[in-house]
Amino acid sequence: MAAASFHARSNSLPARSHPLVSEIDEQVCRLRQSQAASTSSSSSIGHNLNSLQGVYDCVDQMFQLPATQQALINDQKSFNELLDGSLRLLDLCSTAKDGLSQMRESVAELQSAIRRKQGGLEGETRRYLKSRKTVIKAIQKVLKGMENKKSTSSNNVETIAMLKEAESAVVEVLECLLTFISQSSSKPSSWSLISKLKRVSSASENEFADVDASLKTNKSGEEIQVHLKNLQPCIQDLEEGVESLFRRLIKTRASILNIHNL
Repeated sequence: MAAASFHARSNSLPARSHPLVSEIDEQVCRLRQSQAASTSSSSSIGHNLNSLQGVYDCVDQMFQLPATQQALINDQKSFNELLDGSLRLLDLCSTAKDGLSQMRESVAELQSAIRRKQGGLEGETRRYLKSRKTVIKAIQKVLKGMENKKSTSSNNVETIAMLKEAESAVVEVLECLLTFISQSSSKPSSWSLISKLKRVSSASENEFADVDASLKTNKSGEEIQVHLKNLQPCIQDLEEGVESLFRRLIKTRASILNIHNL
């Protein structure tokens, strides 16, 4: 993933003239350092989602600056790229939200079935794994599509360049989250972006994969319940992080659209 290509600071950016540019730059650098240094896990991804919220608080302030607004008015190409990028980020967030919501419901249904049932769980297991397959397929489609949508454009205006850096940071974290949700074993599948990570989480570090493994190896209901109880708070924490980021991204897109009306 993009986190593996971490760079401490962009040498192409000119000297900083506004504190917000430096603040965003520093936050993005710390975020990428965190991603490069740690194994992908629910806790590290949750931390990075929270860090992005701080980045985008600064981003939204930057969009309110007259200098930023004028720079985008003068550069229609960059304006359109940021507008398209804001929609792409919302789509990624929506995919993550939908996947987490579906898995939360599937976990609750499986837990309920285990509590009620004394015999085998073949039917409930099949339903859960079918739901997982649907989520993974949707994520797979999005991640493959993202490989062809990486922004390669550059801009010498420091504010615009840093806004694009912030957008790239969001893409990296959300790709990591989607990959984590869809990981069902310790071995990355050929389509996955997991192989681009510096370090890949093993099944024991991925609550989703733990549940999948317990079901596929026919563990007892009690053992499956243990993994489901571990997965439940993981989903809740990630949902809260994605929802908070989603609200900030909506606000940012509104700020970009407002510039169009100036």
